[in-house]
Amino acid sequence: MDKLLFGDNQFFGINHMSEEKARAQAMRFQETDAILSVLGSAYDAGIRTFMCTTHDRIGEIVEAQKKDPKRWEGFTYYPCMPYAHKYANAVTEQGMVGALTGFMPDDGLLKTALTGTKALATKDVDGIARVLIDMEMKMFRGQNTPVVFIQNVFTDLLMGMGFHSAFRVFHDHIKEKYNAEPAYITMNMPMLLEVLEGQGIEKPIICSNINKIGFRMSGGFDAYLDALKSGRVRAVAMSVYASGAIPADEAIHWLSELPGVESLVFGASSRGNIEGTKALVDKYMGTS
Repeated sequence: MDKLLFGDNQFFGINHMSEEKARAQAMRFQETDAILSVLGSAYDAGIRTFMCTTHDRIGEIVEAQKKDPKRWEGFTYYPCMPYAHKYANAVTEQGMVGALTGFMPDDGLLKTALTGTKALATKDVDGIARVLIDMEMKMFRGQNTPVVFIQNVFTDLLMGMGFHSAFRVFHDHIKEKYNAEPAYITMNMPMLLEVLEGQGIEKPIICSNINKIGFRMSGGFDAYLDALKSGRVRAVAMSVYASGAIPADEAIHWLSELPGVESLVFGASSRGNIEGTKALVDKYMGTS
């Protein structure tokens, strides 16, 4: 993985400290060109990996970039699934059958439909999960997707329900069908690490909040440090600035001294902030 990953929260009105700023960002990025402009700034700064949800708007970004392959040469996606709202909206607008048909992969549509129908009829949970993964990956067809994440809401729901075998299904399907690294976003990295190891998943890629003041680090600050020092996890750090509570230089310097942290994911909407973060990561963590 690259040292620095570019996230997409700012494009979809997500800000953990300011609802007003979140609304302003949502308004600013209503048009695809506005998102592409910021991604272009990240690309020009040397950031090549976009860690993004499977929001419908991302499909528009993928299609726009396909039309200009030279501009986006070497651009990589790390999909984060599922984006539940799009399914709810699609069912409301198109009905259940129309929604499922729209989301199914174009290649082998009938096979996917039959597989999904059989899975539903036989209550084959593993089969249903694999069909859902394929539906989520449809928009990235033909793109470089070497790492694929489960979103934290879904990860933590599965963990809380005790449905731990689902992680193994995801792990195996991502590796076997997409030749990619399965990865997980969570709000409780130490707990998830134990759950994944219980499923025989060794040294997993886990994205979680990691910052100097313990902001939103569920499970306890010391437990995170112990997990990182153990060498059992490949960590991706998010919320490293604690939503602005920690100065950027201080935050990244502290993070660079932790073992086990392979990457940092951040979101920004201005060229200055993007270039500033890239310079600090290069300074303290080395170039991607």
